[in-house]
Amino acid sequence: MELTVVMPCLNEAETVEVCVRKALACMEEHGIEGEVLIADNGSTDGSQQLARDAGARVVHVDEKGYGNALMGGIRAARGKYVIMGDADDSYDFTSLLPFVEQLRDGADLVMGNRFKGGIAPGAMPPLHRYLGNPVLSFIGRLFFPSAIGDFHCGLRGFRRDSILRLQLQTGGMEFASEMVVRSTLSGLDVREVPTTLSPDGRSRPPHLRSWRDGWRHLRFLMLYSPKWLFFYPGILLMIIGLVAGTALTFGPVEIGELAFDVDTLVGASAAVVIGFQAALFALFTKVYAAEEGFLPESTRVRKLIDIVTLEKGLVVGGLLAVAGLVGLVMSLSHWQVRSFGSLDPRESLRIVVPSATALIMSFQTIFAALFISILGIRRTRESSIDVAAKVAEEAAEAVSREESTTR
Repeated sequence: MELTVVMPCLNEAETVEVCVRKALACMEEHGIEGEVLIADNGSTDGSQQLARDAGARVVHVDEKGYGNALMGGIRAARGKYVIMGDADDSYDFTSLLPFVEQLRDGADLVMGNRFKGGIAPGAMPPLHRYLGNPVLSFIGRLFFPSAIGDFHCGLRGFRRDSILRLQLQTGGMEFASEMVVRSTLSGLDVREVPTTLSPDGRSRPPHLRSWRDGWRHLRFLMLYSPKWLFFYPGILLMIIGLVAGTALTFGPVEIGELAFDVDTLVGASAAVVIGFQAALFALFTKVYAAEEGFLPESTRVRKLIDIVTLEKGLVVGGLLAVAGLVGLVMSLSHWQVRSFGSLDPRESLRIVVPSATALIMSFQTIFAALFISILGIRRTRESSIDVAAKVAEEAAEAVSREESTTR
């Protein structure tokens, strides 16, 4: 079987039948050997029987959610290719051939683009059309090396085996973003074809909740991009803090009528510490996500980890600690000169704040080096387990061959 058209369904009695008939008619017209599969997510309006009467196969998916329903349908599909689309009659199931042609040509994922194909009046709320979809698609292209113009189009086709290998995790509406992001990061062949969007044929409101589901998409995009979530903001904070802190260490800075002094120096110190911590979190996230298979392994991160060993991290942390302690000794000397009496904060804080910042960053560096080394121990242990399993397997095969020879 070449194609399975998967439609998630939750109480779509008004439209599921016409969607099934359109998809089957399209396959018959173009000589495509295929089926329509309804992934029912707990309908109570008789949608299941209507779909069967129209010629579809129905599978029940107990775990609730758009993504869960689709993954249940994809796993149950018999076709080499899968085209997914909503069962609300908003997508044109009579125009599936462009998706199939791209898949036959070698594409792993073929996205529909509603903005290129045409959106009928009333088919998409203005909030989604002019804000939600364009902004989230732009963020997706910015965060990831993707050229897809419509990240959230519900009509898309893909090779079943390629998508199953990705082991997609999300169960809600953000499943649409995860499929594009994980396919892009894994280096799959992702393409785009124009498609249309029409007003759906239901009399009830859609399952989609604009702000809730929009936030879930945005949250997913941020969590899958440690660079934009942690690294870039952290580096920006560190640069601002270092520039401002260095200038203020030598004295007040006046810009026009604005005067910056030790209060700003404390804020600059906080920016450096927070920025450094954010950059470390980016590194932790990349390493952990690569180990767990959420993100592909980064060669740059791997090289950095190979270079920045535990010993080097301890040395750098130790040097920062020494610098901080030297600064604190200088502050005590400054206090001694004042006979251990009252100090002018405008003078004393210029020594204490940079010293305290160096001490804090020294411990952050040491803890980070230790934590990354722990991840390295885990990788080594897993490698040892793999080797042991392979040795055991080879031994079992040798015993089996010996027994066969004896018999």
